[in-house]
Amino acid sequence: MKNNKIIIALSLLGLVSACGGPTETSAVPEAQPAGATSTDIGAHVVHFSAQSTDQLPPEVARAYNIMRSKKRAMLNVSVLEKATNSPVAAAVTVKTVNLTGQLKSVTMREINEQDAIYYIGEVPVANRETLIFDISVMPDGKDQSSDVRFKRQFFTD
Repeated sequence: MKNNKIIIALSLLGLVSACGGPTETSAVPEAQPAGATSTDIGAHVVHFSAQSTDQLPPEVARAYNIMRSKKRAMLNVSVLEKATNSPVAAAVTVKTVNLTGQLKSVTMREINEQDAIYYIGEVPVANRETLIFDISVMPDGKDQSSDVRFKRQFFTD
C-alpha cells in the first residue's frame, strides 16, 4: 500500500510538472500551456516529466534518497508497452544541456516496484534555467533505441 502511494505521488508530480512556469517577471506569474509528457515510439509509449525536487513529499524523497531542493530537478521516465499498457524495462540514458550549451550530467537509476518500472535522475538547476533533455530509450527485447527530446524551465527563487 505504501509503494502504491509513492507511485501515485510521483505520477501526480509528473502531471503537475507539465504546467511549465512563468516566462516574465511579474507579481503574478502567467500560466503556461502544458507541453507533451509522453511520446509514441512504435510498440511503446515513453512518459517523461521533470520537476524541482522540493515538490516531492518528504517521505517520497527519503524513500528514494532524493535531496529536496528548489535548486535540484528530478527527471522521471517510464516506458509502457502499448498493446498491454504494461511497464517495460529499458535502457534509458539522458544527455541534458541548458540554453547556453552547458552539459549537465544526469545518471538515471531504475525503480522497479510491483507493477511499475520507472527511471529517475537528478540534476542541479539555476533560477530561470531552461534544460533540454535528450532521452535515449531502448526497451528490453529491442535492438534499436528511440530518442525523445523535451525542454523545461525551472524557477528557484
